[in-house]
Amino acid sequence: MLRIGIAEDDFRVASIHEGFLSKMNNVKIVFKELNAEATMEKIKSEEIDLLLLDIYMPDRLGTELINDIREIKPELGIIMISAATEKEVVRHALQLGVFDYIIKPVTMERFIETIEKYRRFQMELEQKSEVDQTFLDQYFGFQSKSELKEDTPKGIDPLSLQKVNKILREEKGITAEEMGKRMGASRTTARRYLEYLISIGECYAELEYGIVGRPERRYYSNN
Repeated sequence: MLRIGIAEDDFRVASIHEGFLSKMNNVKIVFKELNAEATMEKIKSEEIDLLLLDIYMPDRLGTELINDIREIKPELGIIMISAATEKEVVRHALQLGVFDYIIKPVTMERFIETIEKYRRFQMELEQKSEVDQTFLDQYFGFQSKSELKEDTPKGIDPLSLQKVNKILREEKGITAEEMGKRMGASRTTARRYLEYLISIGECYAELEYGIVGRPERRYYSNN
C-alpha cells in the first residue's frame, strides 16, 4: 500500500488529484492539507511514503519545506505539482531532489504514470542489495540510441516497454491484469503496452474463455 499525502492550497485541485488516486490500486490518501504549517504537522505525526507538494502555498513556499521535511523524514518521496514555470523555481525544486515535477493543469494519464513510476522504483530498490547502472538509467530516464529500434509513440516509455517485453518472454501467456501487477502499473497501462507490442509484431493475443464471465485476452510473446 502506497501511503500518500497531498499538500495543495486549492481544495478543488486537491479533490481532482484525490479523484485520480481513487482510480489506482493499493493507494491510500493519508491526508490533504491546504497550507505548509498543517502539512508539516501531518508529516511529523503520520506515516506516508509520498508527498504531492504544491509550491505556492499561503504561508510558505513548498520548496522551502523540502529541507525541513528531509530533516524529519529523509526517505520521504516528493513529487512537485505546481503551476510555476519560472526557470529558477523549477531548477531549485529539481536541485532539492524531488522525484518529479509536473506542471498544472496535470492530465490524469501523466499523474498516474508518475505515481506508478515512483511505486515501481521503490519496489525494485527494496529488492536490491546493490544498485546497477541499468537500474539507474531507468530512474534517470537514460536510453542509448543503440538500444531502440525506433522511436516509441507518446505514452509508451522505452524502458517500461523493455520490461514488459522481458516479462512477456518469461511467461507462457499473461493477461493485462497480471502484467500490471508484475510491472507495478495499472491494468490499463499494461494493456496499452501489450497492444503496442502486438502492433509492432512482438506479441499476439488470444481470447481465453473461463467457466464464468467474459473471455479475457491473454498475450504471448512471438520471440
